[in-house]
Parts: sequence; C-alpha cells; structure tokens
Amino acid sequence: MKSTVEQLSPTRVRINVEVPFEELKPDFDKAYKALANQVRIPGFRPGKAPAKLIEARVGRGAILEQVVNDVLPARYSEAVTTSEIKVIGQPEIEITKIEDGEQLAFTAEVDVRPEIALPAYDGIEVSVDAFSIGDEDIEEQLQSLRQRFGTLTGVERAVTDGDFVSIDLSATVDGEDVPEAATTGLSHEVGSGQLIEGLDEALTGLSAGETADFTSTLVAGDHAGKEAVITVTVGSVKERELPEADDDFAQLASEFDTLEELKADLRTRVERVKKVEQAGEIRDKVLEALLEQVEVPLPEAVVKAEIDAVQHDAVHGFDHDEDAFAAALEAQGSTREEFDKDTKESAEKSVKTQLLLDAIAEEENTQVGQEELTERILFQAQRYGLSPEQFIQQVQQAGQLGAVFADVRRGKALAGVVGRVKVTDSEGNAVDTTEMFGGPEDSADEAIVEEAAATSAE
Repeated sequence: MKSTVEQLSPTRVRINVEVPFEELKPDFDKAYKALANQVRIPGFRPGKAPAKLIEARVGRGAILEQVVNDVLPARYSEAVTTSEIKVIGQPEIEITKIEDGEQLAFTAEVDVRPEIALPAYDGIEVSVDAFSIGDEDIEEQLQSLRQRFGTLTGVERAVTDGDFVSIDLSATVDGEDVPEAATTGLSHEVGSGQLIEGLDEALTGLSAGETADFTSTLVAGDHAGKEAVITVTVGSVKERELPEADDDFAQLASEFDTLEELKADLRTRVERVKKVEQAGEIRDKVLEALLEQVEVPLPEAVVKAEIDAVQHDAVHGFDHDEDAFAAALEAQGSTREEFDKDTKESAEKSVKTQLLLDAIAEEENTQVGQEELTERILFQAQRYGLSPEQFIQQVQQAGQLGAVFADVRRGKALAGVVGRVKVTDSEGNAVDTTEMFGGPEDSADEAIVEEAAATSAE
C-alpha cells in the first residue's frame, strides 16, 4: 500500500491511498467465504461452493463492492498511522479508482491537530484576588450549620423573608387557564428566589388563607415566553427556629466537644474553600494568558460539530419547537441570533483550549496514570451523585471514556504550566502555587486540583 499526505490548510489534510489488488487477496477470500455460507448452490454444502460459482451467482461487482467497503476503514487507519498525523474528527472518504485486478485508490480528507508554537511559560505573569478569613466568614458558616439543625414552627402572622410557606399556584394567559402551571401544597422558602420571578415579593405580607396576583413570564410549557397572571394562595406559614450556638450544639452538629473547636474546624474549611476558589482563578487566568499569546488555527468541521451539538441540545429541551425556544430566549432578554453568536464564540474557545492544552501535553510528554484517572472518575461520580460504577457505565455507554482521559491529561498539563508562571495577588504578594498545583519536587493537593478544575469548568 502506498499513501501520501497533502496539507490543505493548517487544520486539514488529504490522504491519498493506493492499494494493489494482490494485497486484497485475504479480503477477497474472506468475502467469498462469507458469501459461501449465505448463497445456496445446488450440489454444494453451505460454505463449500467454489469462488467462481459464487461469483457467477452474485456477480463480480457485488463481491468487489463488499471487499472495498470492508477494507476502507482498515486501510485508512493504516495510512494515518504510517503518516503520523494527528487526526481529529471523522474523515470524508472518496473512492477515486477501482481497476479490478490492478488497483484500488481512494482519498480521505480529515481535520488534523495543527502545529502550535508555544510560549515560554516563565514569562507569563498573572494577578488574582487576595483572600483573607474574617470572623464574619466563620459566623456565616456557623449560621448555615444552625439552619440545617433548625426546626420549623407554625406561626400566625404575615409572611416575611426566610419563612417557609405552603402555597397553591395557578396561572392564566390572556384570560385562559394554564393547567401545567397549576399546583397545590407546594413548599417554598420565601426569599430564596427558586420559583417564579415575582413570587417572593407577592408572598411578603400575606397571611395564611390570603391570595395575591402578580404578573410573570412563563419559561416552560406551551406558553413559554408569554406573560401570565399568577395567583398564589398561602396555606400555612412556618418560621425556622435555630438552636443556640453553644457547646451542646457543637456536640450535636459535629464530632467536637466545644463551640471553639467547631469554629476552628469551620475556619479550616473556609480557608480550603477560598484556596480552591483562588486555585480556580489562577487556572483561568493562566489559561486566558496562554490563549491570548498563542495562535491556534481552528478546524472548521470540529467547531461546527460542537456548535451543532449545543444547538441541538438547547432546542431539544423544547421538543425541537424553534418558536418556543425563541420565546424562552426573549423572556430572558435575548434572541436566537445572540444565542447562536454566543454559541459560536464558546465553541471556538472550547476547541482552541483543547488544542492548546493537547499541544502542551504533547510537548511536556504528560502522562496519566490509572490512579489519576480513577481519582477523576471518583470525583466526578461524587459531583453527579452517582456511584463510581454507575458513572463509568454512563461514560462507557456514551463513548466518553477517552474524553475523560483527555480532560485529565489537559488538566495535568495546565497544572504543570501554572507551576512555572509568576502569580501575585491583588495586594502584590507572591502566591505559592505549590500546594495547589505541585512543583518540580512536590506533589499537589489532589483534592484542591480536582475542585479547582471543576470550578474552572463551571
């Protein structure tokens, strides 16, 4: 087999392949054997008919077509391996010549990873927000913990922020009832903003048994994007009573005996969260600096595939009703044109980022061990509330295990770059990234790295 590569653009090549027919003899034998088991020829047992009789029965053209279809994927893969090009995406294959008994020739156009000139990492400087931990941070965490152990008590007064209410909802659009917007006995925390826009304002000041109307835009259903008159009726009002912050509470809510020990632990937790947030900001800033400095040619087909996937998923949520999707965008103060523009920009940045980090991983010879891959799987499974087995099963069914591996490798490559970048905070202090991302002779805190990666991704 002979193959040559033509560079069509920085991100696309044409592979020209020529295969002599003598190399296809095993493929023809395989085709004849398969047909021998399918075609019944009088006087011969299944699988025993001679090739010439099979050819006379089904035709040389049918056999040739089957052989060509069978050998194309393998010959294409062999050509890619021989040429050492790094393909991305699916090829467009065209048969250019079939001379029976002589030669099979075809071309394959496919996107490839472009050559990327990487900068000197030690010349990159980024600045991130400084952080400090005050008493108010600890009190906020303590308050949150007290709320988790609070009790709800019914009250006979008007609704205020923070109350828990049981409500009934109904809606009309242009005077007509909207059945899918009606519900009864719904529990809601006033002030959380988790339901319909305008609901919390309408509830404030009402007492049990009272009703109020307000207008809001529906975001789902047949009337998505339309303004509706919402009626809310309060069934009951409860307030949350918090336990006293003392040693007894510390023993109830934690493994500590005293409130001071609990507060010390909360301070440690707050510090860790702030470090994770800062690590995420460092990753983002370093990545942005790299993207600004590096020219990355974009494969059009890969970008288009990403755009198509996002658009399909968005419209799929509205049963592929373009009008309903447009109405929902309008309700959010946007348009389909703006959505498409934002989607295109996000897809281009996503592809550029992946190609850049892949290039860094190649240059740095970044290796991913089984333990690192397992840690990512465990972390992601926990984030999605799945067991590791369930997460792996879903990933395998979606054919995304390779993507998980690639993400781990890209994250590890970026972490290696961060260790060589000069990082300062907004107060001018140098930030030691060793604990977050590791150094030449140190190990990073894997939990911080994983959480920072998740923060950046989100």
